[in-house]
Amino acid sequence: MSNLNTCFGGLELKSPVIVGSNGQTASLDKIVEFEKAGAGAVVLKSLFEESIAREIAANMTDEHPEAYDYISGYLSEKVVSDYLDLISAAKSKCSIPVIASIACHTDGKWEEFAKRIEEAGADALELNVMSLSTSRNYVPGTFEKLHEDIVSNVKALVKIPIIVKLGANISNPVALCNNLYAKGASAVVLFNRFYPTDIDIDKIEFTTGNPFTTSADLSQSIRWAGIISAAVPQLPVAVSGGVDSFKGVVKSILSGASAVEVASSIIREGASWITEANAGVQAWMESKGYESIADCRGVLNASDPENAEKLLHTQFLKYFSAVH
Repeated sequence: MSNLNTCFGGLELKSPVIVGSNGQTASLDKIVEFEKAGAGAVVLKSLFEESIAREIAANMTDEHPEAYDYISGYLSEKVVSDYLDLISAAKSKCSIPVIASIACHTDGKWEEFAKRIEEAGADALELNVMSLSTSRNYVPGTFEKLHEDIVSNVKALVKIPIIVKLGANISNPVALCNNLYAKGASAVVLFNRFYPTDIDIDKIEFTTGNPFTTSADLSQSIRWAGIISAAVPQLPVAVSGGVDSFKGVVKSILSGASAVEVASSIIREGASWITEANAGVQAWMESKGYESIADCRGVLNASDPENAEKLLHTQFLKYFSAVH
C-alpha cells in the first residue's frame, strides 16, 4: 500500500493534507475530529494583529483617554492568553503537529508573541504577512524586505520551524523564497487569500464576496510551486487555495509541493473530506506505481526543461485561435 507520509518544514506528517487556518480550527473538538479523519497537521485560526487593534478601538471611549494603555494592554494580553490556551489544549489532545498562525501587516511588537507560542507547545509557527502596498512613494522591494525582516526577527526568538504564507502580490516569488530560506524560513505556503471584496449595485456599497476558493484558484499556486520547488529545492512548499478534491492534492504534489493547506473544502463538506482525499490520493499513487509521496513530488516541476516551458508560458492567445 502506498505511503502518504511526507515532510514539510521539518514536520513529519502522516498525510499531505493540512487543515488550513479557519474559524473551525479555533475549536478543540474540531481539531480532534480533523486528526481522526486523517489530517497531517492543523493550522490554528490566525492571531490577527488587526483584530487585536479593532477590539482595543471598540472598547475605548473619548471620556477616558488616559485609560488607553491599561485597556489596550489588558485586551491584547487576553487575546494572546486565549490563543496560548488553545495551543496547549490542542497539544494535549492531538498527536499530529499543531501549527500556530500569526497574521500581521507590520514588523513590530507582535513578534514578542512568537516566543510564548513556542513555550505553549506549538510545533511550528506560520506567519501571514497580509498587506497591500498602495503608497505612491513606495520603494520597490520594501514589501519583500518586510517579509525578510519579520522572519529574521522571529528566528532570533524561537527554535520551532517558521513557515511563511505568501500573498500572490509578490513581484518575484522565487527571489523572495530564496531570501526567506537564507533568513531561516523552514517552508512557504502559496498563496494567502485576501478578504474578497464585492459591490452591491442596488445599495451602492461594498459587500463581502465569495469567501470560498474553487478549483479555478489552484492554477496560480501549482504554477509557482512548480517553479519555486525547482529553483529553491531546499525550501519545502505547500499549496493553498483551490484544492477541492484529491485531484487537487495530486496536482499540487506533482508540481513540487510537499503538502497542501485546505480550508474551504473542509468547511463545506466536513472532516470526511480529509478521509476521502487521502483515499483518493492513495488509490491514484497505487494505480501509477508510486510507493511514497517523495516518489511523485515534483515530477512535473520546472527542473525538467519541457515542464519549465509550460510553467513559464504566459501567453494564451494561441489556445483561442479557433474561436471566431
